[in-house]
Amino acid sequence: MTDRAGVMTRRVAVTGLGVVSPIGIGVAAFTDGLRSGRSGAAPARSFDTTGFEHDIACEVSDFAEPADAGRTSALAVAAARMAVEHAGAPDLRERRGLVAIGSTMGESRDIDTLVAQELAGGPDGLDPAVVRRINTGRLSVSIAHELGLTDVEAVTIPTACAAGNYAIGYGYDVVRAGEADFALCGGADALCRKTFAGFYRLGAMAPERCQPFDRGRRGMLTGEGAGVMVLEDLDSARERGAPILAEVLGYGLNCDAAHPVAPDAGSVARCMRLALKDAAVKPEEVGFISAHGTATKANDIAESRAIKEVFGEESPPRTVSMKSMLGHTLGAASALAAIGCVVALTEGFIPPTINHVETDPECGLDCVPNHAVPADLRVVQNNALAFGGNNAILLLGRYEAEAVAT
Repeated sequence: MTDRAGVMTRRVAVTGLGVVSPIGIGVAAFTDGLRSGRSGAAPARSFDTTGFEHDIACEVSDFAEPADAGRTSALAVAAARMAVEHAGAPDLRERRGLVAIGSTMGESRDIDTLVAQELAGGPDGLDPAVVRRINTGRLSVSIAHELGLTDVEAVTIPTACAAGNYAIGYGYDVVRAGEADFALCGGADALCRKTFAGFYRLGAMAPERCQPFDRGRRGMLTGEGAGVMVLEDLDSARERGAPILAEVLGYGLNCDAAHPVAPDAGSVARCMRLALKDAAVKPEEVGFISAHGTATKANDIAESRAIKEVFGEESPPRTVSMKSMLGHTLGAASALAAIGCVVALTEGFIPPTINHVETDPECGLDCVPNHAVPADLRVVQNNALAFGGNNAILLLGRYEAEAVAT
């Protein structure tokens, strides 16, 4: 196939998924969590919450990182290894590839540790081993090292809470252009005191539950996790008999820099149009939208307005927020949501927005309240909005075997 400039490009398949999340580790558990509307919310246990009026967060409870690894790197490595195994991928060690991992905070828990050490003992009290592993580039490098990859570009993308979609878009570009045989792409972040305290001080944290698009919403819950996809050239994947889970159809990026933290509805709408154009998808073809949906007052209203501007006031697609279950996992958020979109395509259902009581009329969207619904889906849209006006919108499609030219 050719792009709009007439350059030969390749179709890009999703062949493997790796998930470490607050509602399940591995694709099967994650799928079950999404379908059943499981909540990952519980009292935070990984740091001291003394002094906070509330302590609810979304942690990965059954995951212990190796003693010599930062937690965020360990989450990313575990998800990448699962994704490669899920894809049934052959030996990747000498194949051309890309490892692209998005993150907001990097090794944030290690930074917490170093701050505590310096307060207690000054610079001489810092643990050199912990200092060596806080470079955010280690998130992608650790995956390459763990899998023995020798011919890969390893990049960590720091575009805050849109970083997962950025990384998947980058992987799509390099595979589509033939610059890599495969891409391992997604996002990872660990829960830490710094992140929890920061959003708490911003007044963006809910005391008990995350209620996107609800009239009574009171903010987000911070979370952690990692999601990694394996992307491959569709023809090559078919030749090796790989499971074709979905196709990446296109994406859009923009940065309006209109406000440090508040999204701009017009800019988000422009980004959606960029993504639809890149994917050659008409608005009416979108089966549902996985929203950024943080449950803050500003985000949900701005995102709803943007969706209605692009898809129409009368009947926009069903729009769900997986953060109601997962919490806000920062750089992992849109990667986990993208994996949720692939699962929805393959399993034929739309995940719910849980904790829903009454839809805010200023949002006015069908957010699939509380219970998943069956759906025959062909195209889904995954939204990611970040501080500083960094927006990234991803379009994914169901694989149609009969549509492949021979």
